[in-house]
Amino acid sequence: MKITQVRNATMILSYKEHNILIDPMLAGQGKLPRLRYLGGGSPNPLVELPEKFDEISNKVDFALITHCQKGHFDHLDRRGSSFLRQRKIPVFSNAKDQTYLNKLGLLTTPLKRYMKNNFFDGTIELVNARHGIGGISFLMEHGVGYFIRLPQMPSLYIMGDTVLTDEIRSFIDAEQPDYIVAPTGMAKFDIGSPILLTEKETIELSKLSRGKIIANHMDALDHCRVSRSRLKGLMAEYSLRNILVPEDGESIDLGF
Repeated sequence: MKITQVRNATMILSYKEHNILIDPMLAGQGKLPRLRYLGGGSPNPLVELPEKFDEISNKVDFALITHCQKGHFDHLDRRGSSFLRQRKIPVFSNAKDQTYLNKLGLLTTPLKRYMKNNFFDGTIELVNARHGIGGISFLMEHGVGYFIRLPQMPSLYIMGDTVLTDEIRSFIDAEQPDYIVAPTGMAKFDIGSPILLTEKETIELSKLSRGKIIANHMDALDHCRVSRSRLKGLMAEYSLRNILVPEDGESIDLGF
């Protein structure tokens, strides 16, 4: 089993003969709106898709989406939905998003909260995500994370778009996933508080987890304030030895 970092939240999880596309934002560089207008905002995404995506995209046979409503194009944009629709790729999603995705012409398999859903020959559970706190949170779509357990494989928790909540702290403390995909980019609009993990929360997550953390949501959208280079600086400063920082197009083998 391996994960290939594509761009921002977009990844491909490879398991046996399957390749599962996660949160497909597939637009070309600069083809999507700005998310900041003060102090350095630019049309998104800031970078093109890596060449690796062209190599593996024809092998994609399933998709998994953490959230997609209220204009969250960074997890499902028009090119992403077109990719899934034209290829008739089945989509796993939160049951809450089923109607929305069906209107886009996508084939959906809804996943229910508070239970273990079937996922290939293993299980997948939904973990509530909190996309920011305070006033900004009322404007956001609060999706889910996914906890995946497959036979003879390390466990994997994809956090989705979230800050570090008490519910997530309790979940990680109890389950201790072998791998956690974490949104370390500290996204923040021109106003309001951060809507992804802050630097402080990333440090706390690293210390809370006994597994390895795969960092993403960096260097691709104009409102993400933490870059890969900044995160690596924090890792050195605080001796965070369990964080992996893949480049776009890089694959990580999820082995014990």
